[in-house]
Amino acid sequence: MHGTQPVNSAAPLRTSLIRAALALVVIACGLSLRWYGFPLGLPAFVAKYGGSLLWATMVFLLVGVLLPRLTRAQLAAIAMAIAVVVEFSRLVHTPWLDAFRLTTAGALLLGRIFSLWNLVAYAVGIALGIWLDRLAAMRGFVGWAKAR
Repeated sequence: MHGTQPVNSAAPLRTSLIRAALALVVIACGLSLRWYGFPLGLPAFVAKYGGSLLWATMVFLLVGVLLPRLTRAQLAAIAMAIAVVVEFSRLVHTPWLDAFRLTTAGALLLGRIFSLWNLVAYAVGIALGIWLDRLAAMRGFVGWAKAR
């Protein structure tokens, strides 16, 4: 066999579990913002772009759940690529896709209206994801590699 075995093979599993837990918290925050942002009197800018920011944070964390051995930079690149594809997919209109976008799940997952400003919110959200991931690592929640 080439290479060496990891010192702690449970570390990727713990990393994925912590990232999944963080993603659930981010999802709860995003849904709360969506449902209660306007009733609480939050500005439309905060409700709209805060949701986009949290969506991208969720994407970063979920990519990290699926690919726990990648560095944060690699996870961020994949998450940003997903965000760009999803945003530009809003320019594609087919009956089945438009029908899905009109559902709650479609609106939350894919959105409805194309906006370049969403790309900025996504970049900030991915940066937030990196920060949360680093914070979890510094707190010693999981055995992240030092190189990340």
